[in-house]
Amino acid sequence: MTTEREVAVLLGSWLGGRAAEGFAIALLLLVALLVATWWALRRWGVRRETSRLPPVAFSLLWLGAGFGLLVGAGAIFAELAEGLGGDKAMGRFDDAFTAAVQRGTPPSMLHAFAAITRLGDAATLSVIGLLVFFALLRRHGIRLALIWAAAVGGNALLNVSLKAVFARARPVHEDGLVLAQGFSFPSGHASGSVVTYGMLAYLALRLLPPRWHLPALLLAAVAAFSIGSSRVFLRVHYPSDVLAGFASGSAWLAMCILGVEAARRYRAARA
Repeated sequence: MTTEREVAVLLGSWLGGRAAEGFAIALLLLVALLVATWWALRRWGVRRETSRLPPVAFSLLWLGAGFGLLVGAGAIFAELAEGLGGDKAMGRFDDAFTAAVQRGTPPSMLHAFAAITRLGDAATLSVIGLLVFFALLRRHGIRLALIWAAAVGGNALLNVSLKAVFARARPVHEDGLVLAQGFSFPSGHASGSVVTYGMLAYLALRLLPPRWHLPALLLAAVAAFSIGSSRVFLRVHYPSDVLAGFASGSAWLAMCILGVEAARRYRAARA
């Protein structure tokens, strides 16, 4: 009888051997989902809603929703960590997937991912963070600049804290095109890209003309997904590391945006 660990190895090997095709399909599905969601919201969504709750209660509700997402992501991390490493199914799947990716990915694709992954490096995100901060400070005032700094900087601190808690070793990748040090779970490139490029998309929705809104969302999603995926192809992260990074970054981004929007609605209601 096939055990859970054996199934995990077989599944990881099968998926890892088709990772290039899987990445292309997943990217197309992501773009299609965003376009369909955007179209549905534009067609049937309510542009402006007026809540019957008092302004304070409404703001707390939005903040609570964002905090709940963050706590939920933390719970998922705990479950993932329990199944990682050693002889457990999740660890076996990660090892099998990573080994299959190494065998089956064309060198040209690996070089492309080596370039893409630089867009999520700490140095790159730091430069983007500083440039956007000073641009917002100059053109839109201190409030929006501080919101940006809190979102990007807060996620960086969150990721460092989570890495220290789970303390997972990286895959062996001495022969890879990119070398990385430190703990592996969750992926800082994945979470940092989701928050940085996601916040850029949010700023585009607030500050740019409507014709730029959908392109900004698509660019942010494609960039974050491609950067996170590159870490698996380059074997500096396991698949579960990147999924956890996407989850933590999305939860933090959602909490920040919900908090900002709750505050805006509260100020508008009091005006």
